[in-house]
Amino acid sequence: MERLQKVMAEAGVASRRASEKLIATGHVQVNGQTVTTLGTKVTAKDKIEVDGVPLHREKQVYYLLNKPRGVISSAHDEKGRRTVVDILREDEIEERIYPVGRLDYDTTGLLLLTNDGALANKMMHPKFAVDKTYVAKVKGLISNDDLKQLRTGVKVDGRRTKPAKTRLKGTDREKKTSIVQLTIHEGHYHQVKRMLAAVGHPVIKLHRESYGFLNLQGVQPGDYRELRPEEVKRLNRL
Repeated sequence: MERLQKVMAEAGVASRRASEKLIATGHVQVNGQTVTTLGTKVTAKDKIEVDGVPLHREKQVYYLLNKPRGVISSAHDEKGRRTVVDILREDEIEERIYPVGRLDYDTTGLLLLTNDGALANKMMHPKFAVDKTYVAKVKGLISNDDLKQLRTGVKVDGRRTKPAKTRLKGTDREKKTSIVQLTIHEGHYHQVKRMLAAVGHPVIKLHRESYGFLNLQGVQPGDYRELRPEEVKRLNRL
């Protein structure tokens, strides 16, 4: 069951706050009865109307995108730049989807998009500790001591990060660069970039290769696929 104002907002009637005003002022009916109590909960079987007009409830959809560089992780961009939602809109996907979390403008890799707000909030909540694995190309030759610091946590803005899983994938001694794999479950602003900068290795390129049990196998940059029903169930069980 979900709160009525949330269902209305997700269906595009109005914002959640504006939907609450519609409910409180007697504009909303559930199963033929006017509802004015905020916090009323409804199920998918309930018939909802706003001033007699039936509410169209979108089916819930789930997509896995391999985000390319130079694309904004948002549904809209004030500067008119291409967004991850634009990629799916080009194939005439009409549901009101939005990204689960964010990847920076210049970061590539796995990003989920959905209109299932409950699952999206759950996936992003720190207490659920969903692992996210990144591969970073960094400046400098990263040492075992650097990796150990990342595994025990580093100070970023006066706060110690949670321990990360790390693996050195390669080094280029001539160009003085390294490739490192980093698995974290936090999602703070520029988290991976700031962690690596804290141990003296600024990021040159960053790619997210997995999110929980999901990976990018068979999905090329700029392409996407719909999640299978069993994958959605598994996400809900995380």
